[in-house]
Amino acid sequence: MNSTRIMLWMAAAALLLVPASALAQDAKLVEAGKKIYDAQGCAKCHQIDGKGAKLSPLDGVGSKLTAEEIRLWLTSPDEMMAKPVVKMKKVELKDPDLDALVAYIQSLKKQ
Repeated sequence: MNSTRIMLWMAAAALLLVPASALAQDAKLVEAGKKIYDAQGCAKCHQIDGKGAKLSPLDGVGSKLTAEEIRLWLTSPDEMMAKPVVKMKKVELKDPDLDALVAYIQSLKKQ
């Protein structure tokens, strides 16, 4: 093989690795978000996969809301509730933790 072909193969291999590493990064963010969900006690009011309070199930919410809408629900719940039945507590997190929690909730897609 000449050096040009080798370079092309190496470039193609590198391109294939980028999506895999991005997926791994997303998975780590979702996992971190799950830990934050648990640590914040979100299951006191919300239910996922039959675990937690039935008051406000989150199953499939990632198929209904965008990441920005989820972020608004977490940071400005009063603005998002048309007729609040129960007042949702505003989440006070630093951006990296908020990003992780949003990623976790966004991952809750209908199956």
